[in-house]
Amino acid sequence: MLALFVTILLLVMLAIGVPVGFALAIAGVVGLYSLGGLNMVLGVMNTAPLSAASSYELITVPMFLLMAEFVILSGVADDLFDSASKWVGRIPGGLGIATAFAGAGFGAISGSSTAAAATLSSTSIPAMLKAGYEPKLACGVVAISGTLAMLIPPSIALVLYGIIADVSIGELLIGGIVPGLMVTFAIALTVLFLVWRDPSRAPAGRSYTFMEKVASLKVVWPMIVLFMAVTGIIYIGIATPTEAAGIGAFGAFVIALAKRRVNVGTLSHALTRAAQTTCMIIMIILGAQFFGYFFTVTQTTQQIVAAIGGLPVDRWVIMGLIVLIYLILGCFMDQAAILILTIPIMLPVVKALGFDPVWFGVLVVVTAEVGMVTPPVGLNVFVVSRYTGRPLDEVFRGVGPHVVAHLIVIALFCLFPQLILWLPQTMR
Repeated sequence: MLALFVTILLLVMLAIGVPVGFALAIAGVVGLYSLGGLNMVLGVMNTAPLSAASSYELITVPMFLLMAEFVILSGVADDLFDSASKWVGRIPGGLGIATAFAGAGFGAISGSSTAAAATLSSTSIPAMLKAGYEPKLACGVVAISGTLAMLIPPSIALVLYGIIADVSIGELLIGGIVPGLMVTFAIALTVLFLVWRDPSRAPAGRSYTFMEKVASLKVVWPMIVLFMAVTGIIYIGIATPTEAAGIGAFGAFVIALAKRRVNVGTLSHALTRAAQTTCMIIMIILGAQFFGYFFTVTQTTQQIVAAIGGLPVDRWVIMGLIVLIYLILGCFMDQAAILILTIPIMLPVVKALGFDPVWFGVLVVVTAEVGMVTPPVGLNVFVVSRYTGRPLDEVFRGVGPHVVAHLIVIALFCLFPQLILWLPQTMR
């Protein structure tokens, strides 16, 4: 009964706009005080902050965030879209497909979904609208393409999952590569399908000579070098994810320097934004320590695992319900908060059912992508609407077909787990 009250208290605070980290901490403290009084609360306070911030793997988070800020500063995303549009822009819907490829490329050197959506909004949407694209289609493909940064390494979401679940971050990041490519092609195929149904939505663009196409590839090499400097060295075992994150941040800084985009003002802005986001994530983790400790003391997690594990249904039915829960939560909550709040409860259930934690981590992040574009929160949709001035309902309608495509991809990952697990297993 107490656990239910504390959970409702948490949900009420989130509903009225209390920051996630503080809401978790307050709910946890109320629960602990109800159980053991002030002494129990003070005891947890003596250990929780150090426990939350002392993880060596946590260094990966600010480094990847700083890498993302330097990538944004360098303007690489503009170059990626320009190159992709020269290769595929000639076909109907080609600029939409180029946006998906640019989103994948930006995600491979960033890891920030909202940053990807904002950057693509300022680059690809004006180009598509100028070419005569339907605004709904243009905004929808940008909103969904931005979510690729959550999945394709370096992914902050996968790093957070690895820290919380105590799963190899290297395997998780490598596990995101094949799903990331599949989702990218799902976006491209959805655009082709929509244009096939109604060619007026996206007219064909101008053509380029083969030499012009080849010449455009010169802007891609920084992305390839940076991707190999992070994901490549993790895969071949030269560096840990933490070390690779530091190398990636330095590499992104060098690229920004080479493009002459770094000065005192831009450097200060990048460092400040990375520090602010890191502090927010650490505060959420700290709050989750209080809330999680309360759940441990009351044995709520164990009771949930026992109750779900004892259901007289197939394990895939339970997994379907878990995926549905994440889809619903994604409509209302920030993805980092969802991971930190639910993984300590869900992961024991998943392991008890015999599912691989690496597979589950990637599946959860793909599911979280859907939450980035579904109402009422749909953070990427709000970002696109803000940067373009288009109505929210128009962007939500534009992203609808891509949500259906995402759900099909999620079903494929459930039917064929090796799509996720094959590449990480080659590292073992």
